[in-house]
Amino acid sequence: MQVSRKNKHRRSIAGFVLVLLASPASQADQHSAWPPAFEIDHVLLQTSLYTRHFDPEPEHNDRQDLISLELHNPQRWLVGGARFLNSFDQEALYLYAGREFPFWEPRENVTVRAKLTAGLLHGYRGEYQDNIPFNRYGTAPAALPSVGLQWGRFETDLIVFGAAGAMIIGGIRF
Repeated sequence: MQVSRKNKHRRSIAGFVLVLLASPASQADQHSAWPPAFEIDHVLLQTSLYTRHFDPEPEHNDRQDLISLELHNPQRWLVGGARFLNSFDQEALYLYAGREFPFWEPRENVTVRAKLTAGLLHGYRGEYQDNIPFNRYGTAPAALPSVGLQWGRFETDLIVFGAAGAMIIGGIRF
């Protein structure tokens, strides 16, 4: 039985989310309290570096011109917003909250981590409104898993956006 390309990507995404949930918490996370502290540990400013659609179509835009800003607290929770051009060259916004999950620190100032964010995606309009699930009035819920590397003040992430594609972003923390 042959599995379609979209089903392979969906299985990959599901597997990634399971790895996120099963990854061991760091020492600092084990002692964190709920609710998360309203304290800013650092701010992360990012931009898109590379985008690839899994099943590219002629009207797909692989240049997102993304700019995002995230506020992180000491317990690895975050809130953020991103402005970008969607797959159909329409201006879009993603407002979200999420958490980082460190899973490997090979040396000082280097961390390999996963991140999961969820929020509202706005900007798929007109003939492209139905290209994202649950899009109502141009706004839909979204969840984006990523895996990334933090090296000192620099960070990079590989974000999977549904079964549609993946994007590499990079930025600097302040």
